[in-house]
Amino acid sequence: MLLGVLDHLPLALARAVLAALRGRLSALCWGLTPLVLPLLSWRWRSGPDTPAAPRENKDETVPTPTSVNYHFTRQCNYKCGFCFHTAKTSFVLPLEEAKRGLAMLKEAGMEKINFSGGEPFLQDRGEFVGQLVQFCKEELKLPSVSIVSNGSLIRERWFKKYGEYLDILAISCDSFNEEVNVLIGRGQGRRNHVENLHKLRQWCRDYAVAFKINSVINRFNVEEDMNEQIKALNPVRWKVFQCLIIEGENSGEDALREADKFVISDEDFEQFLERHKDISCLVPESNQKMRDSYLILDEYMRFLNCRNGRKEPSKSILDVGVEAAVKFSGFDEKMFLKRGGKYVWSKADMILDW
Repeated sequence: MLLGVLDHLPLALARAVLAALRGRLSALCWGLTPLVLPLLSWRWRSGPDTPAAPRENKDETVPTPTSVNYHFTRQCNYKCGFCFHTAKTSFVLPLEEAKRGLAMLKEAGMEKINFSGGEPFLQDRGEFVGQLVQFCKEELKLPSVSIVSNGSLIRERWFKKYGEYLDILAISCDSFNEEVNVLIGRGQGRRNHVENLHKLRQWCRDYAVAFKINSVINRFNVEEDMNEQIKALNPVRWKVFQCLIIEGENSGEDALREADKFVISDEDFEQFLERHKDISCLVPESNQKMRDSYLILDEYMRFLNCRNGRKEPSKSILDVGVEAAVKFSGFDEKMFLKRGGKYVWSKADMILDW
């Protein structure tokens, strides 16, 4: 109808009418912008170019997220050659959004939260992870709050401020030979990784934090005898992992690491375990035990499914809720229990000589 009217108007007048209509339409679009932008911004939580979520297995019950590993950052100051959670993004959730997600996990049944990375103490010099630790213990009242760190950025002032809220501090140490640490990618230049480990052990004792050691057994340390050093440090747990390949992280064309030269056989791993069988706190984890027995939450709060040998993300719990997201996690709850995933993890229940 409008086009019919325009046909009978002089050309100049018709152009003026069209220009006015364009102006009104433009104003209307800009007026709707505040309504559109929140809808667009809501989608960022699922992460950039999120692939289709892994298919839900409807035959399985929805697992309870009893113990969750939250890798809130991928950034790290080390370059470990076998790392399977590499710096593919620099994204970190705003603190209040991270707290909201943690509260959702608590509501869904979470009892233990483990903060990891990347390197957790790299963000705001440890203040970010410190505030999350305090929130989880003081407000959510979680039975267990822990951190995995390479230890290089932790200072005593952090313990003074946040130590009371932390149950367990796990420090990554793959060798007690500094030359091997350099080969692996844990070299600190003039600083000695092993000397720093002993300093952190003392701070944990001083500030009543349970001390744990994580070691990745690989081609460069598989022949090492660590009995004497581990017994001297006396951690509550010594978690020993077999070097694991994850497509897209430390193997393949789109990976930031090439871990093939670090891989050891199952037989090599068993020999290392046999050499250290007298250490009572030893907790071994082969590739089979590791792959599906962890609930891993990435920097966007998406569960990562590793069943196909690579990390396939779910939707973010901030978008779809915990129950909807955890269905796609690939989590093997039976293997979690079989590998000793549930243990005395609150320092209030531990019998320790502080």
